[in-house]
Amino acid sequence: MSDNTFQSNKGNWEASVNKTLDRFPERKDQFTTTSDIEVNRLYHPDEDETYEEKLGYPGEYPYTRGIQPTMYRSRFWTMRQYAGFGSAKETNERFRYLLDQGQTGLSVAFDLPTQIGYDSDDVMAEGEVGKVGVAIDSLHDMELLLDQIPLDKVSTSMTINAPASVLLCMYLAVGEKQGVPLEKLTGTIQNDILKEYIARGTYIFPPKPSMRLITNIFEFCHEQVPKFNTISISGYHIREAGSTAVQEVAFTLADGMAYVDAALEAGLDIDAFAPRLAFFFNAHNNFLEEVAKFRAARRIWARIMKEHYQAKNPKSWKLRFHTQTGGSTLTAQQPDNNVVRVTMQALAAVLGGTQSLHTNSRDEALSLPTEESARIALRTQQIIAHESGVADTADPLGGSYYVESLTDRIEEEVNKYLDQINDIGGAVKAVEEGYMQREIQRTAYETQKNIENDEEIIVGLNAFKSEEEIEPDLLKVDETLEAEQINSVEKARSERDQDAVDNALVTLRKKAQDSSANLIPHILHAVKVYATVGEICNVLRDEFGEYTGV
Repeated sequence: MSDNTFQSNKGNWEASVNKTLDRFPERKDQFTTTSDIEVNRLYHPDEDETYEEKLGYPGEYPYTRGIQPTMYRSRFWTMRQYAGFGSAKETNERFRYLLDQGQTGLSVAFDLPTQIGYDSDDVMAEGEVGKVGVAIDSLHDMELLLDQIPLDKVSTSMTINAPASVLLCMYLAVGEKQGVPLEKLTGTIQNDILKEYIARGTYIFPPKPSMRLITNIFEFCHEQVPKFNTISISGYHIREAGSTAVQEVAFTLADGMAYVDAALEAGLDIDAFAPRLAFFFNAHNNFLEEVAKFRAARRIWARIMKEHYQAKNPKSWKLRFHTQTGGSTLTAQQPDNNVVRVTMQALAAVLGGTQSLHTNSRDEALSLPTEESARIALRTQQIIAHESGVADTADPLGGSYYVESLTDRIEEEVNKYLDQINDIGGAVKAVEEGYMQREIQRTAYETQKNIENDEEIIVGLNAFKSEEEIEPDLLKVDETLEAEQINSVEKARSERDQDAVDNALVTLRKKAQDSSANLIPHILHAVKVYATVGEICNVLRDEFGEYTGV
């Protein structure tokens, strides 16, 4: 590449930045360090033959350096703290507290019965109601959860998978009750069932009908809820199960390709649904590897979408992702050390170009976070944003010999895994054969063995131990909550129009039997007449069956 070509391309990029600034002005007229040194928007070599092919510019293919031209100079990432426990009322109070403290988006944790499609009064829910998230049985609970939260101004992420269609419909129904048109609602549903089979286990239906529900959501939201992210393809739980950084990216992108394939097979246009695909990654302790991981993931996905799938819309090439700091890295021993771990992990996510971020709380290895711990976790993000200076230039570690080498190596190793999965027949087939599960189990075993042999040091756990451990104050879920939630769902059933519910469930059953029908409008109708999560999921269980594993 000649110097003239390089300068011409650089000039074209700068022209595109000016157009972006018309829509998203930068936060300041000038960015400077504490020594009053001006900080440029981007740093790059004067000329490099591989620069544009491998790195390019922020906001331009292959997006190694970020998906927006100005990155955080215009606006920070969304600070989206994950929360949910006990009843809808209690969780609503935590949400409103976090919003008052400067959080910029909601993220909902659901309890285990909700995640696997059981109502709180089901025998399968006994002892689990409200324990690891909020209990949501019907639209009544969703109304309480979102009380006084303006859905036209706040975006919401929901970590829900097998019953994602039901919880999405509940959210849409609350938005309508608030007078917010569907086309103005924003947020994300996780809706990633493949990683449940691989790493997490909260599945209900077999892969084929599960993929049908997912593509039904793609189609419905493209037409009715265009600003909602219809899936968050999750490497987070793959990493939590014990994978390496390379496996996390490889298996997540392989799952992403499976969803694209399923949508194309259902007759959807790639540029109609691909711009709303989102991803969810973990941030672990190996700081520079994590930064490189995010950069490599963006580049690989851009090439997959442009070169393999022939997507035409540049928005379809962009890998947009949420990050959560690593829950499995937190220790019950010396829990204050977790504040340091989370800070490093959050910083890696920001330097890697995340679009939104959750920072774990210091006490999460012991219990659900207290209000104080949740505030410290949020303040960690705010200090990085406002005090560290790392948000003042795009891709500040770009050009580091080590970071660029790591980015290249991760890309190379990820592509080897993608080739292997393709040889098996794709991600769905690889899941059914247990390939990814075995790879993660092998890695998790090796990691645990290294920790137990002191070959891998975990501060406070197998080295630098303290004789005296301080007992922190922990959040405890009220044991009376389960009975109260059961009374609540029974009361909601007694007050609804039962004929309307029965008719809605009969219609849903008939539509489930028709493989060409989109189920989302019928689930939405059932939700609006106050059919419960369990009732809707039981209809689909009867028609689709239940998955029992490999």
